Amino acid sequence: MASSIGDSGPYSGDVSPGGPPDTRELAGLVVTKLAVDEKMSNNCYLLRCRATDEQLLVDAAAEPERLLELIGTTGVTRVVTTHQHWDHHRALADVVAATGAVTVAGEPDADAVTEQTGVTVDDRVRHGDTIEVGEARLEVIHLVGHTPGSIALLYDDPQGTPHLWTGDSLFPGGVGNTFGDADAFRTLLDEVTTKVFDRLPDETWFYPGHGSDGTLGDERPHLAEWRERGW
Repeated sequence: MASSIGDSGPYSGDVSPGGPPDTRELAGLVVTKLAVDEKMSNNCYLLRCRATDEQLLVDAAAEPERLLELIGTTGVTRVVTTHQHWDHHRALADVVAATGAVTVAGEPDADAVTEQTGVTVDDRVRHGDTIEVGEARLEVIHLVGHTPGSIALLYDDPQGTPHLWTGDSLFPGGVGNTFGDADAFRTLLDEVTTKVFDRLPDETWFYPGHGSDGTLGDERPHLAEWRERGW
């Protein structure tokens, strides 16, 4: 398993289903990325506060046995679902049953998550809300477009650069799929532009729901191209 101290070192974020996780050790937070499901290749992220060992899971997407092995005996206090799409919460019921974790989702998507999983969303968050992981604080950024209630999570590291978990709203190379809806695409690109790119620095590292990680600085020069191509 690769690791890095601070923002340097061998962490790449390149993981594949069935393969090992990749871990990044920040000053206050340990980030472990695991890919699940050969077909969908979803990313799941376990965040652990270094001071308290409290853990939070971003997207219990699939393969609950692998997620529970990753969580280990420390347990997990919260599971955040970034949006309502089925491929991001197939393991939610099993993980919650095994850990008793509090479930979190964006308010506009919460009913759909509950209906699809049979698990009640305990904490329906809105833009600007804060989610705690021990001594670490994650800010909720509501990004409309991929789904009505999609959320990103911002860890504005007090000892380093910002880190952002974007679900399916932002990837290296473009925003998330809006399924041919031109209005939804424009809305999502506007949301990502104003709430993410206009606010956060180039060195911000982001962690998407599928595939490789990226930095805002690598993507920023292409925003106009994305808008012109329409996807």
